[in-house]
Amino acid sequence: MTSAAEQRAPAGGRAAAPSTNGARRAPVPGPPVWPGAPTPLGARFRVGPDGVAGTNFALWAAGARSVRLCLFDADGRETRVPLTELTHEIWHGFVPGVLPGQRYGYRVDGRWDPWTGARWNPAKLLLDPYARAVDGEFTLPAEVYGHVRDWPEQQVADTVRDERDSAPYVPKGVVVHDDDDWSDDHRPKTPWADSVIYELHVRGFTKLHPGIPEELRGTYAGLAHPAAIEHLVELGVTAVELLPVHQFAHEDHLLRRGLANYWGYNSVGYFAPHAAYAASGTAGQQVGEFKRMVRALHAAGVEVILDVVYNHTAEAGELGPTLSLKGIDNRAYYRLQDDARRYTDYTGCGNTLHVVRPQVLRLITDSLRYWVTEMGVDGFRFDLAAALARSMHDVDMLSPFLAVIAQDPVLRRVKLIAEPWDIGSGGYQVGAFPPLWAEWNDRYRDAVRDFWRHALPDVREMGYRLSGSSDLYAWGGRRPYASVNFITAHDGFTLRDLVSYERKHNEANGEDNRDGTDDNRSWNCGAEGETADPDVRARRRGQLRNLLTTLLLSTGVPMLVAGDEFGRTQGGNNNAYCQDNATGWLDWSLLQEPGWRELFALTSRLIALRHRHPVLRRRAFFAGRAQAADGLRDLAWFTARGAEMTEGDWYAPAATLGMYLSGRDIPGRDERGAQVVDDSFLAVLHAGAGPTGFVLPGPPWAEGYEVVVDTSREDQSAPPGTAHPAGAEVTVPGRSVLLLRVLGGPGTG
Repeated sequence: MTSAAEQRAPAGGRAAAPSTNGARRAPVPGPPVWPGAPTPLGARFRVGPDGVAGTNFALWAAGARSVRLCLFDADGRETRVPLTELTHEIWHGFVPGVLPGQRYGYRVDGRWDPWTGARWNPAKLLLDPYARAVDGEFTLPAEVYGHVRDWPEQQVADTVRDERDSAPYVPKGVVVHDDDDWSDDHRPKTPWADSVIYELHVRGFTKLHPGIPEELRGTYAGLAHPAAIEHLVELGVTAVELLPVHQFAHEDHLLRRGLANYWGYNSVGYFAPHAAYAASGTAGQQVGEFKRMVRALHAAGVEVILDVVYNHTAEAGELGPTLSLKGIDNRAYYRLQDDARRYTDYTGCGNTLHVVRPQVLRLITDSLRYWVTEMGVDGFRFDLAAALARSMHDVDMLSPFLAVIAQDPVLRRVKLIAEPWDIGSGGYQVGAFPPLWAEWNDRYRDAVRDFWRHALPDVREMGYRLSGSSDLYAWGGRRPYASVNFITAHDGFTLRDLVSYERKHNEANGEDNRDGTDDNRSWNCGAEGETADPDVRARRRGQLRNLLTTLLLSTGVPMLVAGDEFGRTQGGNNNAYCQDNATGWLDWSLLQEPGWRELFALTSRLIALRHRHPVLRRRAFFAGRAQAADGLRDLAWFTARGAEMTEGDWYAPAATLGMYLSGRDIPGRDERGAQVVDDSFLAVLHAGAGPTGFVLPGPPWAEGYEVVVDTSREDQSAPPGTAHPAGAEVTVPGRSVLLLRVLGGPGTG
C-alpha cells in the first residue's frame, strides 16, 4: 500500500483518495443566476428585478477559487449553481424562483494543502454559516470528513483528501422568509438587580411534563405551553437561560457508543434554532415555533437568555468532520498553530474560532443581533467567554470582541453573561470582565458549598460572597448584579446529588468514570447515594433548604437550575452531557411527594420575599460604615455572642455567621425619585452539626425580631412567625438558617 506521506500533494495540489460514491444522483443544470448583492450574508428571500421573487445568496469565502450553490429538491436531487459575482471577498447571486422552504448548501473549491491550513474540498457539501433553519441531522459517517477518516496511518490521515460526496449524509440549510416585526411582543426588560435566572434545557424540562401534550414534549412549543409557563410563574423566576439552542451536531465518539450530545455545546449553525426541538417541522417551521415560544414567555413576564457557544464549533480539530467553516476557509475561521495542520485549542473541543479576524467577529455579532432583533431574545450567556476575549494569544479585556459589543447599539442593551474562563493559559478571568457584563461567579459556588459542608477555614470568603462579591466586582462602575450567584449548574451535580454523593458516578457515559470533575465539594450526609435511612434523608433535605435559602438571600443575581427546587437527581452523574434520557430529563412526579413539594414551596416563597424586599436585591455595594449618627451601618456582621465581628473574628475558625441588612440605608431612588426604604433583616447561618446559641443584637440595631424563615423545620408550607426580643439568646439548630425581620428601632424600614 502506498503511504499517505508518498501521496502528499504539492501546495495547491490534491492527494489521492477513495473513489466517489457511485450511488449519488448526478447534479442537474442550474437555473439562471442574476448578480444579486453581497449583503446581507446568507440566504434572503425577496423580490428582485422586475418584481421577480427569488432568493439572494451571499457567502464570505475569501480564499476560495470558486463557490457553487447547491439546491436540493424533495427527492434529494441536487442542482448546482455557480456563484460568479465576487465583492469584497463575498460570493453572491440572486436566483429567481427560489422560494422559502428551499433546501441548499455550498461546495467551495480551493487548494488542498493541510500543511498551510488550506482544507478546501468541493466533494463536501457545506452548511451556510448564516442558514436560519437546518433540515436533517449530522450523523458523521466517513463521507462527511474532508480527509480520509479511516486512513490506516492515523498520524497523517488529515493530509489525505477524501473525494466522496457528502451531500447524501449531511443536513441542508433552508431558505426562510420572515416578515415578523414583533409589534405585538412586550419584552419584560427586567432590571438586572431584580432578576432571578432559571437555567433549563428545552427538551429536558418538557420531555416528561404530564401537563404538556405528548406531541409537544421536548420542543419549543412544549416550553410555550401554559403548563410549563405555569411552573415558572409559580416559582417566580424572571428569566430562563436556555442551554444551547443553536443548531448543533453530535460528536463521533458519542455516536459510536450509541449516545448523543444532549446539552448541545457543539454548535454548527449560529442562526438556526436546533431543529430537533421543533414540533412543527424542520423546513423553516422551527423559526416560527421558537418565536412563539419567546412571545409566550414574554407574555408571562419571563425573559429568554440563550447559552451560546461561539468559542468553538462541531468541526473539532484536524481529525474532525468538514461541515461548514472548515471547508469555507479553514485558515480564516480558526486559530491555527505555527504548524498550520494543527488547531489552537483553548476550549477542550479541538478548535477555537479566530475572533480577532473581522469576518469571524462579524459572524458572531450578526448572529447575536439576529437573535435579539428577529428572534426576540433578551440576552446571552457566553460559554468559555475568555476564549472570545483573547487577542492574538492572551485574554485581553480590550479585545476586538469586547470592544465591538460595548459600542453595538443593539447588543449593549441586552443581558450579557460571561462564563469567565477557558482552559488556556491565563484563561481564568473571574471578576475581570468590563462593565455591561455579568459573570458566572464560581467563587460563590465553591464558598457556599464549602461553608455548608463545614470545610471553610474561616468565614472571610463567605462574607464577601453573601454581600455581592465586592472584592471581585467593585471596580469600574460594576455593580453587585455583575455576580451571577450559583451553587449548581448544568455541569456538575444537581443540588440533591450535591448532598447525596461524595464521588461522581458517570459510568453510563462510557468513559470509565474519567469524565467530569473530581472537585465536587459535596457531602453525602452519611451515605453514598439513595438510602432509606430517615436521619440521612432528613439531613439532606435540611441541607437543600440551607443551600437554596443562602442563594436567594445573597446579594447579586441568583441562578437556579431547573428541577433543583423539587429534588431532581441524576443519580450522581456530574457530567450528564450525553444523557438524553431519564437521567437528564426532569422527573415531574417528584412534585407529588410532600417533601419535595415543600422544597418547591420554600423556594417559591424565598423568591417572592426577594421580589418584595429591595434590601435583598441591592443595586449598589454595601458601604459597611455608619450612614447616620446612631451608628447603624447598611451591613453589619455578628458573632454568635451578638457582638459585631472584629478583624480577628474573620480569621478565626467559625461555623456561625450573622449578617444584618439595613433597609434604611439602601442607595438609590425609585422611579418617582423617592428614597427606597425597606425592612431590615438579620440572617443567621450555622453550619455546625449541633445547635448553638445566638444572641440577637440589641438597640440600636433592633427592639425585636420576627422569624421569617427557619430551615430546620421540615414543614415549610407557612412561615414560622415566631417573635423574639432584642438581646435574647435563641437556639439555632445544627445546620440551619434563621432569617429574622427587624422589629422597631432605627433599623426598621
